[in-house]
Formats: sequence, structure tokens, C-alpha cells
Amino acid sequence: MRTCVCACESNKGFTLVELAVVIVIIGVLSAFGVPRFRQAVERSKSGEAFSYLKAVQSAQERYLSRNGRYSTCRYELDISIPEPKYFSVGPFTIYGEVGEPIESMAEGGWQLSLTRKGPSAGYGAYEITFSQDGFLNSSNIPAEINPMSN
Repeated sequence: MRTCVCACESNKGFTLVELAVVIVIIGVLSAFGVPRFRQAVERSKSGEAFSYLKAVQSAQERYLSRNGRYSTCRYELDISIPEPKYFSVGPFTIYGEVGEPIESMAEGGWQLSLTRKGPSAGYGAYEITFSQDGFLNSSNIPAEINPMSN
């Protein structure tokens, strides 16, 4: 029994042009996909700050109803949530006289800001601020990574 080997069967593989086309297609797709992916990751990290600040806001309202004033320290609040991983927590800013009943405060309220620490996918160190009324639009978080924006 004789086997015949054809020359056409040994030339399997891709040409250099085919490989170059595939590399160009992958490059174009990644040029659009990577920035969107980085934006989505940073948006989820900023969501951590919003969750933390929303929990603090609720705890401040409970503290106010029990004590007649806002807390000046987050450790007095009735929540035990861990420090945010990607943000540093600033001090409370209390408006009005500390310890004075809320009814007599001219500008009774509080503010707390979280500042992004570490690399932030090209967005820099932005700050997210909440007050007794919720998210402050004066925060300098970029709109494309703000979970509160539409």
C-alpha cells in the first residue's frame, strides 16, 4: 500500500496579511473598550463612597432624633461600616453651635466629604460631599462616573 502526500496539505496556517488584519481589529476594539471599562470600574468605586455617605446620612438623622443635634464624630453614630477602601474620610463640618439644640441653630446641619485616594483611572483626586440634605452638587466628581447622574 502506497501513501501519496500532496504538497497542498503541508501549507496550512495563516498569512501575514491575515494576522495583521486580526491585530488591527483587536486594536480598534480595545481602543473603544478599554476607556469604557475604566470608566465603569471607577463608577463602581465611586458608588462605594455614595453608599458610605448615605449610611452616614441615615445614622445622622437617627442621632438627631435621639439627641436633638447632629453628631460631630462619626464614631458616635449607630452604624458600624468599614472605612471606604478607595476614599479617605474627612471630618464632619457642623453648622451652628455644637451642642445647641437644632431648633435654635440658624444654619443647623452637617457636611462630610470623602476624597478619592490612590490612582483613579485618570480622573484625579475628586471629592464627594453629602450633607443632611443628601448629595451636594458642588462635589467635584466627574459627571461620567457619578452614580447619581443619568
